[in-house]
Amino acid sequence: MEARRKLSFKRAIRENGVPIMCFILCGLGVLASGKPLSFLLQEAIGRMARNSFIVLSLVVPIVAGLGLNFAIVLGAMAGQAGLIAVAAAKIKGLPGLFTAVVVAFPLALLLGWAAGSIMNRAKGREMIAGMILGFFMNGVYMLVFLFGAGTVLPIKDPRMILPQGYGLRNTVDLQVVKWSLDNLLKVRVGPISLPLATFAVTALLSMGILKLFSTKLGQDMRAAGQDIRIAEVAGIKVDRTRMVAMLLSTVLGAIGQIIFLQNIGTLNVYDSHGQTGTFAIAALLVGGATVTKATVGQALLGTFMFHLLFIVSPYAGQNLLGSAMVGEYFRAFVAYAVIAFSLALHSLQRSKMAVRR
Repeated sequence: MEARRKLSFKRAIRENGVPIMCFILCGLGVLASGKPLSFLLQEAIGRMARNSFIVLSLVVPIVAGLGLNFAIVLGAMAGQAGLIAVAAAKIKGLPGLFTAVVVAFPLALLLGWAAGSIMNRAKGREMIAGMILGFFMNGVYMLVFLFGAGTVLPIKDPRMILPQGYGLRNTVDLQVVKWSLDNLLKVRVGPISLPLATFAVTALLSMGILKLFSTKLGQDMRAAGQDIRIAEVAGIKVDRTRMVAMLLSTVLGAIGQIIFLQNIGTLNVYDSHGQTGTFAIAALLVGGATVTKATVGQALLGTFMFHLLFIVSPYAGQNLLGSAMVGEYFRAFVAYAVIAFSLALHSLQRSKMAVRR
């Protein structure tokens, strides 16, 4: 009995090494930052509100066996295209935010279909395929907005277009939709402000994902994620199921990027989408998810811990080493380290399974 307990404890530590380590780092960072708990909580809540949606969009493809969806950047590009259209048309407030979603939706569907088609041809190599696809589409995105804006795309606002008359500037002001969702329903509890409308949208998505997994389609996704061959033998249309998962993830990623940028209020046209996938995936893994398993709870917990670590790192670096930049470097290190660790662990587990067979 004692040996079993020790074995179970070791297994729990091994399987939850990333969240345990990040929890410890968060605790140490909070102590070293020297900042009031109310300040840290307010910052963490703000980051939770704007980042949770896009992290949740990664849960479905993992369950469906597509792994970590690095192609989520395609959804982010579609969302940014919608916001650029709204900024050019100067549609303000919630109507502007809704218009951005309407513009982004068909683009995200098209990009999601392209990504899903490629993933179905790259079974077992979905993550690297998604990463390379993201790099490729980034080039197409830049071509469209560097040379198409002002020529093919009817954008004439001099505050958005470069002096030569075509190509978008590096930054686009999103004042027309800034905080339009966050300020829709905001409640103050003591020193902490809660954007309830944004959290309500995130809660709806969370419940929608849970409901999806209780349907036949959700069960098909689980079966396809566990073993493609067995799922095919059972009569499940695996390629179709994986395609639906990729379409859902890309569309939700586009909406998540819109929610994120309405909170920021400024769009870095050529860079805002660049780290979307990396940080969202890192946040999911920090919550205890793996390449093959993910839940809504892990997504929300990971978002909170990952961004709390982001908040305290510069302050802790300043107090301990006299340089806030050390904390900045540490944040980037954590993001890439958790992804590398999870991929290495996944590879090790697959090797062990192959040996057992």
